[in-house]
Amino acid sequence: MIKKLSIIIPAYNEEKTIVQVLETISKLELVHGIEKEILVINDSSSDQTKLLTENFLKANPTSGIQLHNQEVNQGKGAALHHGIQQATGDYLIPQDADLELDPKDINKLLEKVIQENLKVVYGSRFLAAKNPNKNASYYANSFLTKLSNLCNGWKITDMETCYKLIDSSIAKSLSLKEKRFGFEPEITAKLAKVKGITYGEVPVEYTFRTYEEGKKIGWQDGVKAIFCILKYSF
Repeated sequence: MIKKLSIIIPAYNEEKTIVQVLETISKLELVHGIEKEILVINDSSSDQTKLLTENFLKANPTSGIQLHNQEVNQGKGAALHHGIQQATGDYLIPQDADLELDPKDINKLLEKVIQENLKVVYGSRFLAAKNPNKNASYYANSFLTKLSNLCNGWKITDMETCYKLIDSSIAKSLSLKEKRFGFEPEITAKLAKVKGITYGEVPVEYTFRTYEEGKKIGWQDGVKAIFCILKYSF
């Protein structure tokens, strides 16, 4: 039985979207009356992300949002490591501080976990027919997911997705190392090694963000992902 969900929001220079994300998440009602805990991990942003978050907390003291500040910028993975250890929910899920994924879809993942008694559910951007246009990012993600599946034995369609709903006790037990975008292939490989773990996928809505709009992942991260898949799967 899931009583509480921890939503972890790693944020680095997201002043354009952070307030909207916080508004949306704070208003989100979870299925079955599940309580939510919201952890914002500010990864030493150099813009107004920290100030805007602080102002939002002052204006919404009952939002249930906690702000944690990293003294030095370390990367998305490092922010998630901190959030995972701080989480007190029965399950946890990352939420990017942009608007590529729709927070209402978190309930789809929760329903899947509850109905099928799973320990892990991924929100796939590629299961739905309209998600997304088949651009370079789609093909890169498709390749990385297929390589990940080949190496760890899972059968999923979107290894790189942000939406990974995980039993908190399992997430906390993993010795995670990757501080940047290598987090996704690393945690997938290590979850796949958990004996008897049950997992599934559900389709989620996806609006692709361009580099001009603040997307931070690049081709170097794709190369790193290949390295991480091979390193942590064997």
